[in-house]
Amino acid sequence: MMRQYELVERVKAYNPNADEALLNRAYVYAMKAHGTQTRASGDPYFSHPLEVAAILTDLRLDDATIAAALLHDTIEDTDATRDEIDALFGPQIGRLVEGLTKLKKLDLVTKEAAQAENLRRLLLAIADDVRVLLVKLADRLHNVRTLHFVPASKRARIAQETLDLYAPLAARMGMQAMREELEDICFKTLFPDAYDTIVGRLNRLAERNAASIQEIQSAFEERFAAAKIEAQITGRAKRPYSIWRKMERKSVAFEQLSDIFAFRVNVADVPNCYRALGVLHTGWPTVPGRFKDYISTPKENDYRSIHTTIVGPDHQRVELQIRTEAMHRFAEYGIAAHALYKDGLGGDREGLTRESRAYGWLRRTVELLAEGDNPEEFLEHTKLELFSDQVFCFTPKGRLIALPRGATPIDFAYAVHTSVGNGCVGAKVNGRTESLVKALSNGDEVEIIRSDAQTPPAAWEAVVVTGKARAAIRRATRSAVRAQYAGLGRQIVQRAFERAGKTFAEERLRASLHRLARTSVEDVLAAVGRGEMHSIDVVRSVYPEVRDERPQTSQGMAAPASGWFGLERAASLRFKAPGGEPADGERPSIPIRGLRGDLPVRFAPDGGAVPGDRIVGILDPGQGITIYPIQSPALKDFDDQPERWLDVRWDVDLAKRERFPVRITVTSLNEPGSLATIANIIYAYEANIDDVHMVSRSPDFHDILFDLGVFDAKHLGAIIGDLRQAPVVSNVERVNG
Repeated sequence: MMRQYELVERVKAYNPNADEALLNRAYVYAMKAHGTQTRASGDPYFSHPLEVAAILTDLRLDDATIAAALLHDTIEDTDATRDEIDALFGPQIGRLVEGLTKLKKLDLVTKEAAQAENLRRLLLAIADDVRVLLVKLADRLHNVRTLHFVPASKRARIAQETLDLYAPLAARMGMQAMREELEDICFKTLFPDAYDTIVGRLNRLAERNAASIQEIQSAFEERFAAAKIEAQITGRAKRPYSIWRKMERKSVAFEQLSDIFAFRVNVADVPNCYRALGVLHTGWPTVPGRFKDYISTPKENDYRSIHTTIVGPDHQRVELQIRTEAMHRFAEYGIAAHALYKDGLGGDREGLTRESRAYGWLRRTVELLAEGDNPEEFLEHTKLELFSDQVFCFTPKGRLIALPRGATPIDFAYAVHTSVGNGCVGAKVNGRTESLVKALSNGDEVEIIRSDAQTPPAAWEAVVVTGKARAAIRRATRSAVRAQYAGLGRQIVQRAFERAGKTFAEERLRASLHRLARTSVEDVLAAVGRGEMHSIDVVRSVYPEVRDERPQTSQGMAAPASGWFGLERAASLRFKAPGGEPADGERPSIPIRGLRGDLPVRFAPDGGAVPGDRIVGILDPGQGITIYPIQSPALKDFDDQPERWLDVRWDVDLAKRERFPVRITVTSLNEPGSLATIANIIYAYEANIDDVHMVSRSPDFHDILFDLGVFDAKHLGAIIGDLRQAPVVSNVERVNG
């Protein structure tokens, strides 16, 4: 285990002005706080934060970050408090340690929380100070280095989570060396046979080609010396996980890979990068399509280098990377290589934003949190950004737009601005009109043709590949649907005011919004159009003296609105009543009293219906009527059979406590006693469990279908609400067949 003075010497080696007293205090405090705690390996627990701090000294980080690394587990795993950390080490270090504590808690609930929510919280936690991410990555790196001590039941989960989240995040921050080590260790953990096979082949290939590699390197050195270019040339081999991923992605064998070995050329400055490129391209033939200039157009994580492939000595294809020493340092250490972290400047986060496009990506990604309606959408957006290779395209004015590989002109339009995407009707690529669904290529110049009258089709969502475009299309689609509902609701409300002998005026309705628990007139009209609110309630909110015209139940209460195809929708649509002519206006609705009522009635087989639902009846010739909740997707099967639609309403005696069928799906933890906990909650509400069916199983979660008998929608809502609060339950949803 590293001694106290050794850690201080490591920091002072790159920062002679380091706060030695601060580092000593943090070392002693953390060692005493962790006391006799041990890790799975049997080592003292303090060895872990000490190793994390050592990893960060390799990245040459500031004193505050090193101290936070030493203290990062104290609040979570010892009696230390945030107030105590602030008092001893200052609020800056206190904030870092608290941010890391939140991430530690997040890890502990990985089995209980969806991966989407994990990633969302992770990015929110690190957005305020990216040093939290750097310490977290170092923490994860040391944890995977000791992964072989972890029980086998947890090992695969930790390795997979690292490949899914932490390695891509390291790559996005430009920290290539850390990313490669994380990937290789996790690859070895998850696929040990494949790892051993690839490593064995790499070793044999290196032995066989050692002389050839030396010959190629010598040839390059001679050419550069003749051109008076000082260059340091080193050979490198692809990492095992990188080889495995390429073999998987391209479906090729190991022997078919041509870029297993490559050379890196480091020169003094940018002009010499292009001089070195000229020497290589004039000395040997180039491989078409294998040249990329990331110096003039850096990657989103600030990576800069020239990549090229030539047919070198002995007619071998040779891949080369040409860069300066500063570029190389950033390629290895990424955002941690910025001088911002030296000399005590770690707190200037705005400076970091100016200096690093990688941190700018993080900021933009966090902004997406406000655009996605749920964590799953956010995960979809962010994974697209994390895992996709990129193409670089240009606007007609020369603005560079970086997009994931496979992006379309629609993605390009939304990358320019959301309004440009929403108004997109066509595109010209390199001066020629092209399909909006054609994949763009590197260097394409894209001109978007717009129209103010355009609304993005919902089908675009299946075409685009960027999260920003998908989120914007979903929002625009929801807005268009809402506008349609509001238009329908306006017609219904205006007709209701006419029936009551009153004049509809938005100003008066706006003054009555508080009575309807809505914030705008459009909200009210959309709710009426969707069948969530009865038009007579809108009229009475403005004119309380108007009589409630709805039919009364046996308890004297107004019956609920019958939905799209009930009384409200009759104002706009005409249906043929069974056995008669097309009905017009407000025809009577059929009372539904349950399975023991006067009519031969049955409920939707895949989901049921309960009092309080807006319902519609479908006539089944010779069998009676099937009752569906209005939101049931099964109703689309009857869209072309309007003669079978019936207006129905509930007319039940609540005193009889009759139960009605409903189906829910419960996502529960895969733990002993989970099913019993769920059943006890349902039993406590006097609901019947008519059937239970396990839909899917995984190591962490089960999806279970329950067919229940409940009294009404309020009863069902109470059950679902209590189930969602249960610690063994991840999610509960009603199934509408």
